[in-house]
Amino acid sequence: MTSTVPNAVQHTDAQPPITMFGPDFPYAYDDFLAHPAGIGQIPATEHGAEVAVIGGGLSGIIAAYELMKMGLKPVVYEADQIGGRLRTVGFEGCDPELTAEMGAMRFPPSSTALQHYIDLVGLETEPFPNPLSPATPSTVVDLKGESHYAETIADLPQVYRDVMDAWNACLEEGADFSDMNRAMRERDIPRIREIWAKLVEKFDNQTFYGFLCDSEAFKSFRHREIFGQVGFGTGGWDTDFPNSILEILRVVYSEADDHHRGIVGGSQQLPLRLWDREPQKIVHWPLGTSLASLHNGEPRPAVTRLNRTAGNKITVTDASGDIRTYRAAIFTAQSWLLLSKIACDDALFPIDHWTAMERTHYMESSKLFVPVDRPFWLDKDEVTGRDTMSMTLTDRMTRGTYLLDEGPDKPAVICLSYTWCDDSLKWLPLSPNERMDVMLKSLGEIYPSVDIRKHIIGNPVTVSWENEPYFMGAFKANLPGHYRYQRRLFTHFMQDRLPADKRGVFLAGDDISWTAGWAEGAVQTALNAVWGVMTQFGGATDATNPGPGDVFDEISPVELPED
Repeated sequence: MTSTVPNAVQHTDAQPPITMFGPDFPYAYDDFLAHPAGIGQIPATEHGAEVAVIGGGLSGIIAAYELMKMGLKPVVYEADQIGGRLRTVGFEGCDPELTAEMGAMRFPPSSTALQHYIDLVGLETEPFPNPLSPATPSTVVDLKGESHYAETIADLPQVYRDVMDAWNACLEEGADFSDMNRAMRERDIPRIREIWAKLVEKFDNQTFYGFLCDSEAFKSFRHREIFGQVGFGTGGWDTDFPNSILEILRVVYSEADDHHRGIVGGSQQLPLRLWDREPQKIVHWPLGTSLASLHNGEPRPAVTRLNRTAGNKITVTDASGDIRTYRAAIFTAQSWLLLSKIACDDALFPIDHWTAMERTHYMESSKLFVPVDRPFWLDKDEVTGRDTMSMTLTDRMTRGTYLLDEGPDKPAVICLSYTWCDDSLKWLPLSPNERMDVMLKSLGEIYPSVDIRKHIIGNPVTVSWENEPYFMGAFKANLPGHYRYQRRLFTHFMQDRLPADKRGVFLAGDDISWTAGWAEGAVQTALNAVWGVMTQFGGATDATNPGPGDVFDEISPVELPED
């Protein structure tokens, strides 16, 4: 449960870190960002030109920040609040430092482009308390009414270690895990592409569950059931069972589910700090310019209409009734909004791209947090000597319960429940207090001697992302047969492949990426879109630091036949 990496792969400090560039498009975004030549420039004649950036989540803010540095004028539209699914909230009446992460809360070290921006704005990270991770004092696995307490995986019954071994064997035998992991670590692009091309062709029509069932290592239904409930790394994966196995392989190859860290003080600080940041290296704009100053402190309101006008311009209407026309726009919100909340011309995209957006499959997700007076779970039970309460994985309604503290003498936070898909939908009709009551009842069955309620010092905060009007889901997860759709969306930034009357709008965001559900995908697609806009305005990257579009033909994603 501590890692998805088979024992055959040994990592040392001397080895290069893996990066979540993924096998589909093995481009080193971290090297691109770190290069002293910068990520590109535009002709001086284009300085000050406006570009619409629709969506103020991480992808939109990074795109706007980099466009501003190049000398363009990003105009950011945001329907709700800056941050998107990097949403950190407080508890009414409690210490403002006591916060809850309603969206992204844990980030793998392989998110190397994301880390560039975390470092840029001076944020710190700390280990996140996943099940059986070093940051977690103890974990309780509760299945079918039977609980097991563990501080390491060695404390669990043998069947759990058998399941872990089965998963490692399944990956090794069915998906060349060690070979791919090593190639990604060494950034051996030819080898990555060679392995992945065969797997895409073989597995595009295969579910995650089907992949397990085809493995001799997982011939036991009991093992598959336990794996679905408990999983490894972040917990159970049965909510992913209907999804394409290619989605899961991307996660495990890039170690996206391992060694997670949280952002101290909350993840929403990242886009907010970038919004206020005054870069020292900036073209055209005077020193002291920030995204906030270009917008008089506030982004434009929600976009209500997008349409093409004469000269292949993009015209944007917002909720205030304001109408503005641009030569280029970056759309970073979830693509379903183009089908529902925003009135759009069919002419915005080729029909195949509209089809891809319509077929996008979003996962539901819900969380509920409560503030407590102190981390009482660290108290030792006088009879057993164990922690009073533990990070908990269960087949009960709560599924995953996380315990979050900043020290023994400070108030703390419990994520009473973090659930996905069908498990998330079960909470949807319930109010926050009704949700909390059911969760406390479930946890009371696991910890009958612990009175969690007496420690709660404020009202619960909750989210169901499928019910959020500007999201309608937590994150994309491809179903079998969706590879071609994802390729269309990801490669959309290469607009020289498109008819002239279909250019100018660039898609970005984690649902456009190959690593949906991870902030790294939002960063990477933002940089792709920035490269596309830069190119449209006649700009270019430095010859010593080619951008993602410059090397596209050498590392482009596998193309499957359409017939």
